[in-house]
Amino acid sequence: MRRFPMILLLGGLAACADAPPPASLPQQGVKASFPPGGVINLIRVDALDTLPLRAAELVAPDGTATPATYLDAERAPQTTNGQSTLNDPWRTSMLGANGIPQLANGQLAPAVRSRDTLLLTVSAAEIPLPDPVAYRRDWAGYRIRVTFAGIGGAGQPDIREIAAPEPPPG
Repeated sequence: MRRFPMILLLGGLAACADAPPPASLPQQGVKASFPPGGVINLIRVDALDTLPLRAAELVAPDGTATPATYLDAERAPQTTNGQSTLNDPWRTSMLGANGIPQLANGQLAPAVRSRDTLLLTVSAAEIPLPDPVAYRRDWAGYRIRVTFAGIGGAGQPDIREIAAPEPPPG
């Protein structure tokens, strides 16, 4: 009779082996896309790297470059989250806001008050299309050149090129 609970426990652990892996951390890289539901004829460049983005430009097949009109970089962004177990209005200064915030993966935050820090630089840039008709016709020949700050701010800048995104349908 004592073996039956042990078999149930081992069966439960075996069932957990097929569970999906935990949510992965953000990966470094640069991507370009047309924002869904956003401004037409605007390419958004998102970068996640140890270095901040300093410049982004759309390079046409003939070599002409269109610089970004918007550029933003935030080093080590933080989010404050947690859950409030007491809905007492007098305790909000101790426990944070009332309600139960969730993490990015949809699970409840494990602490009453916690702070997450991403140890990378989050950068964004927006590049307007100079000629949308020409871009639609020959988008595969376009490239996006991104320039990151040099190490320590004084080193050689890190210049990379990525493929331009396919224009949205319509």
